[in-house]
Amino acid sequence: MEFVATCLFGLERLAGEDIDALGYKRIDTIDGRVVFEAPLEAIAECNINFRYAERLYIKLGDFKAFSFEDLYQGTKALPWENFIGKNDAFPVKGHSIKSKLFSVPDCQRIIKKAVVDRLSGVHGIKQFSESGIKYQIEFFILNDEAVLMIDTSGDSLHKRGYRLQGNLAPLRETLAAAMVNLSRPRADVILVDPMCGSGTIAIEAALLTTNTAPGINRSFAAEEYPFIPKTAWSNAREKARAAVIAAPAGIYGYDIDRSSIETARKNAATAGMSSAITFEVRDIKDFTSPVEGARGTVITNPPYGERLGDLQSARELLRIMGRVFSEQVPSWQLYIISSDDEMEKHFGRRSDKVRKLYNGMIKCGLYQFFRNTKN
Repeated sequence: MEFVATCLFGLERLAGEDIDALGYKRIDTIDGRVVFEAPLEAIAECNINFRYAERLYIKLGDFKAFSFEDLYQGTKALPWENFIGKNDAFPVKGHSIKSKLFSVPDCQRIIKKAVVDRLSGVHGIKQFSESGIKYQIEFFILNDEAVLMIDTSGDSLHKRGYRLQGNLAPLRETLAAAMVNLSRPRADVILVDPMCGSGTIAIEAALLTTNTAPGINRSFAAEEYPFIPKTAWSNAREKARAAVIAAPAGIYGYDIDRSSIETARKNAATAGMSSAITFEVRDIKDFTSPVEGARGTVITNPPYGERLGDLQSARELLRIMGRVFSEQVPSWQLYIISSDDEMEKHFGRRSDKVRKLYNGMIKCGLYQFFRNTKN
């Protein structure tokens, strides 16, 4: 069976590596989507273990759709009855990009009618109560190629279930995990987020370095689907718990705002990561290594103007960061995400590498500094 794992733009490789790690075969990678083959029961293991994907879908099929008739016939030809019962709900939503069928509401209406007609023919009824299990149908039409899917995740996979509340400029958990992964964490290198907000980067670092499955403590839409054995979910969770390892070198989160630190501690406790992270109230101006002489990595998401509406303050903060890091931890590696095209100018250093990423809909760069060489 084919599945689609969707992800933020720029995280396709990492999402694909998650699939590889579970032993499933990748078929195709497109912007924001990775298509792969796996047995139906893999829905449980994938949802629980995917660290970088946003959602997991069952792929029903794909076809060319130049007209509404094409869309209707292509949708009706798919085996919806293999998944959706006669009393189940099946709402439709989706997107259309660079295609002749550009009206999303019209596409929703046509797809809904096609599924109803298909199920009517199978079950011999014309009216559907839609009072049972909810199967969210999603379509994606790109360059006149339609893909029809059923969502298995429910809430987006970036919602791990530990973030009870966030600060003003939240970072998606999937993106935070990617930033940690790209820093190549090592057991003998401490990790510090000096502007941790609600603690997302530090918590994701703890989850990753302890090999804790990010979805182990949350529920998923597909847990209600009768065609997936309940044992698939219990076995996947049991296997994930058995794979957890001890926390390596220290993980630290600092923030000038006391309420943010209190929130971060609560979130870490909910994630089961309190013992792996040290949170403290500390101003970035007073930043120093928490362990004298230690090798370390800074991974952080400083406030930026597009989110907080104050570009000048954000740039002043970059200048402070550049100075403090150069003075206090000149040999440390730095991973800083920012949407400011002039980030390096205000930080005072040219990065060794910039990786394009998206925080929600905001285009950002992950600025990576491997050595302290001013330009």
